[in-house]
Amino acid sequence: MSATPLKNRHLLGWLMAMPLSVILAAFLIAPIVMIVIVSFWGATEYSIYPAFQFDNYEFLFGSPVTYRVFGATLKYALITWALTLAIGFTVAYFLAFHVRSLTMQIALFLICTIPFWTSNIIRMISWIPFLGRNGIANQTLISWGVIDEPLEWLLYSDFSVILAFVHLYTLFMVVPIFNTMMRIDKSLLEAARDNGASGFQTLLHVILPLTKPGIMIGTIFVVTLVMGDFITVRFMSGSQRANVGRLISNDIGLLQYPSAAATAVVLLATVLIVIAILLRFVNIRKEL
Repeated sequence: MSATPLKNRHLLGWLMAMPLSVILAAFLIAPIVMIVIVSFWGATEYSIYPAFQFDNYEFLFGSPVTYRVFGATLKYALITWALTLAIGFTVAYFLAFHVRSLTMQIALFLICTIPFWTSNIIRMISWIPFLGRNGIANQTLISWGVIDEPLEWLLYSDFSVILAFVHLYTLFMVVPIFNTMMRIDKSLLEAARDNGASGFQTLLHVILPLTKPGIMIGTIFVVTLVMGDFITVRFMSGSQRANVGRLISNDIGLLQYPSAAATAVVLLATVLIVIAILLRFVNIRKEL
């Protein structure tokens, strides 16, 4: 008699999961499958045609441009990750352990979200008049006597691209780290202090290990967002730099959908490999 209720519960679980499974299959799995299929198609100057050939992948892996572009994309992702981690960890640490009032924590956290009240493009473009040759930064440095002529590398360079990335995506690192830090039992910090641990030792041996899941979740967010971005690189580099997203965008603009699909498949595989490597170090299931 006990087997029947158990089967009913399993059946009810499957029925409850069915709508979400259908949505997941229709809006995530099906598009990815379609992209993979199209990546094997052929293309002429004006049309594409169904086929099963490896020309797109042969051209992709045979071009030195591909390796330079993927290298630039990984460089942007790595530098942005390091900077957002440093800033995000510092902000989250301050909010979690130095702000005692819950009301103040919420208020400061909401202040961090204010930039997200506007679109990414507006926030990104707002740097252009600040960093330009005649922008606020250069004019201020000249008026202070720090420099004699405007700094050309402030805008339309790797510096401006990375600056925009850090500005756009730091909050994606702050939130999971802050969430993890708030779950740390404060008695562990008191025990560390009672045993003579310094503040740095407590940070290194207690807080940091317990924050690893949040760091890993933030890392996944930031790395995937940077590697899939294309509009930031286009605007902030003045179209002088390229990443994989721009490569795909250019192919789509030229109606070379099979080539764009092949590049997207390789990018997806690269991101999944990076995520798989990250998940080998930390088990984040308890944070989800």
